[in-house]
This record gives sequence, C-alpha cells and structure tokens, in this order.
Amino acid sequence: MSHSPASRSALVDLVRQWHQSGTPWSPSGLGTRLDWGPPLDPRHEVLSCRQLNQVIDHAVDDLTITVEAGMPLQDLQDLLAEQGQWLPIDWPRAGAAGSIGGLVARGLAGGLRQRHLGVRDQIIGIGLLRADGVEAHAGGRVVKNVAGYDLMRLLCGSWGSLALITELTLRLQPLRPARSGLLVEGDLKAQEAFRSELLRSSLTPERCDWINGGDGAWRLRLVVSSVSEQAVNDQLKQLEALALNQQLSSERQACSDALTTPFDASPSAQLVRLVLPPAQLHRLLRDEAMRALKPWTWELAAGAGCGDGWCDAATADHQLEALRRSVIRLGGEMTLLKRAAESTVPVWLDRPSRPLIEAVKRQFDPKQQLSRGRLPGVNQETL
Repeated sequence: MSHSPASRSALVDLVRQWHQSGTPWSPSGLGTRLDWGPPLDPRHEVLSCRQLNQVIDHAVDDLTITVEAGMPLQDLQDLLAEQGQWLPIDWPRAGAAGSIGGLVARGLAGGLRQRHLGVRDQIIGIGLLRADGVEAHAGGRVVKNVAGYDLMRLLCGSWGSLALITELTLRLQPLRPARSGLLVEGDLKAQEAFRSELLRSSLTPERCDWINGGDGAWRLRLVVSSVSEQAVNDQLKQLEALALNQQLSSERQACSDALTTPFDASPSAQLVRLVLPPAQLHRLLRDEAMRALKPWTWELAAGAGCGDGWCDAATADHQLEALRRSVIRLGGEMTLLKRAAESTVPVWLDRPSRPLIEAVKRQFDPKQQLSRGRLPGVNQETL
C-alpha cells in the first residue's frame, strides 16, 4: 500500500509507528520507478513524498536552491528557467521525470557528468528521516559549508536502503542561451582518436555521447552551449576541424531540448546501466558480446564512461551475462536497472566493499525495515 502524508509531521508520525511495529517500508518520490532494481519484499508499505514538493529557499544570486524531495524534476527546472538558471543533471529514462529526491536516491549520471560532474556533486545540503523517525540534516545552504558528516554522498545512490530523503539544497548553473549539436560519423577507431583528442583540448562540450540507434552503427553526438551564438559557432568550427583531421564526417544539428536530454526508453523496456573507464568504452563497442545485443539502443557518455542501453524485445540471460563479463574485464560494472520478468540475471553483483556496506546499513537501519531486498553493492537475490 502507498501512503502520501500531507505534512512533514504526519510523515514522521507514520514512520515512528512503523518502527515500533517493525513494518517494512520503502521510501518513494512520485513512485514512477519502484519497479527498477531488485524486487522489493511484497509486504512493503510505500511512503511517498509527492505532497512534500515545495521550494524552501531559492538564493538566486548565490545559485543555490533548497527544495522538498517530492518536487518533480520538471517543475524544478521550469521554476529555475524563469530566473535564467538550471540544475545540470541528466534526465532519467523511461517515461516521466520523477522527483528530485528519487533521482538523488538512485544517483545515476549521464553525459552531463563530463562537464558538470554527477548528481552527488550538485548537493550541498540534505535533510533525511531515519527508519526510527528521527530527522537529521547535513551540509548547509551555502556552497562552502562543510559542516557535519558527508551524508549527501552516502545517501546518493543508496536506493532508499538507508533513509528517506526529505529535502535537498542544490548548486545551480546559469542557463547558456546559445546551443547547437554536432553528429560525428565514420570509422570507430577514428572516432576514438577524435574523442581522445577532444578531451585533451581546451574545448568543453556540454556533452559527448556514443550513440547507437539499434542498427549497429556507432556515432558521436556532441552538444555545445555558450552565452552567444558566435562562441558556439567558433567551438563547432574547431570540432569540425578535429573530425576532419581523423577523416570523419560531421553534421551540425539544430538546437532542441532533445540535444540536452538523453534519448528516452519506453516504460516497458529492459534497461541496462554501464559504468567503466572512458578510455575502455571503444573496446566494449567492438566486443562480440555488445554486438550480439540487437536491436538494443545505446547512449554512453564518451567523456564520463557511463550510460544506458535498452530494448523492448526479450533478451536471453546468457547474452546479458556475456556483456557483464566483458564490462568487468574492462574494469567496469553493469547494473540491470529494469529487467524482463522472466530474467534471473542479478541486478547487481557483490562489491569488494560488501562488509562495509552491510555495516553502514546496520547502523542506519538496525531492524532492516527499509527497502528489503535492495542494498546497492550487495547481491541479496542469492541470499
């Protein structure tokens, strides 16, 4: 059953009742991605923050904002745009954007990480509710505030296994009104040489992604933004010259929202997340295990080494396992964000730090009430 208290005090009271009775429950924002990750205990109650969706403080001149965790990402970006600002984090895949708290809880980043770093790097303060109903805060509302424990990074990517995020203070960026895109095509080895040279240069594209629409052909898609059209045009000319030096073709693309947000997957698609060293990505693109996954669509951040693949058609478990082995061999990790109902491939594997992860979990949630079955870095599906 899903619960959505209308006030902070009602939410705290409900959590305290559940703690006394030992009721298992799962934190939630808008509930748009509760089916991601390992399956939850079917006895779980779901606690939604959808009604906690207000702006607490917006320091426009300081480029910071404090919001309740249930605020939809779309509403937040719309509000910031009115002040010529934005939050430089990647749009989540598969349907509606979801809440800002849910996005932080999963801690996923994409192509924007190359220039703006990841989700956790945008958080300067956090409010949380422990499993026993005790409220806590860390960080502050100014960028240089480093008071208290760094709970921001600990909760980012915790998948609701440690606490319920109730509010967030985030650092912002000014909107750059001029934008344009560049699509680079050609030999994969030449594309990797282009990517490597680009990262060593002084150019700073908004994003640079390997993309594959399911046809097996890999391309580099770049987005450039700046304060003026002239500055964007100058950068594009340099990028075109770099591409020409590698005997690659390039084509400018008109500016659109699609250039600064990732391709979207359908809500029913299998969804895989890859993270590995950027310099190893081109080797994975040529790997037999990757080429065998057709007609999968891919968008992988060429400068950050992270990204997603998705497909509506059923994929055999042995193919996914083969891809995971290739990713691990290249020094990376693979997570099945959303898998087919009949799949038995673990969502994530045990990490070497599993004992430490479990120790932190015991400190935050001694009764093991929160998100039973989901603890990132611990393969609980084999327990």
